[in-house]
Amino acid sequence: MPRAIISPSVLASDFGQLSAECKRMIKGGAEWLHMDVMDGHFVPNISMGAPILSCVYKGVPGIFMDCHMMVAEPEKWVNDIADAGGSLYCFHIEATSDAISLINAIHARNMKAGVAISPDTPSTAITDEIGTAADMLLVMTVYPGRGGQKFIERCVPKVAELRARFPEKDIEVDGGVGPKTIDVCADAGSNVIVAGTAIFNAPNPEDVITSLKATVNTAQARFSK
Repeated sequence: MPRAIISPSVLASDFGQLSAECKRMIKGGAEWLHMDVMDGHFVPNISMGAPILSCVYKGVPGIFMDCHMMVAEPEKWVNDIADAGGSLYCFHIEATSDAISLINAIHARNMKAGVAISPDTPSTAITDEIGTAADMLLVMTVYPGRGGQKFIERCVPKVAELRARFPEKDIEVDGGVGPKTIDVCADAGSNVIVAGTAIFNAPNPEDVITSLKATVNTAQARFSK
């Protein structure tokens, strides 16, 4: 089974000290940093774009930027995000009519390709062809682009459905995930965990990262039996 990866969501960080905040997470044991890119079209909010990612990339050597593209035309931004140092480009299946061509374009720029589904999108929207071509699948457990939402538990079965179809694939969950909701996500088969306030606002972020990772590893061990 895939290994546990914790990807703290920088949307919950202090943007005035973004590079320092990313370094703080990496020091605490985070392997990836989850960068939420919002365009004000696909989602109502505007967050950050390639210029900010580029600054972080320069300021944090070796950072793995897990770029969650909540944008209306994901095809438009592949080159900009690649040039900014993006490591993984995750687009929403709802925002494109040709996922395979987009995945190929992402791979051509030496980034991993992720495919995300929103709460109202069934797991079957990720066809076998798309799921096989992608490097990561993201199940949103809140509606994209709106902060402060509670974890939507009805999304969890989609993780289990995708894990059954793609046993070796990285499967990520994002939205309202923390110590209180990690168990159901891990038990369903997710191995990449996005958490924002649960990590950034904790007195000891490294303890939260260690705990989340341990929960995933315990669940993954059960899967492999």
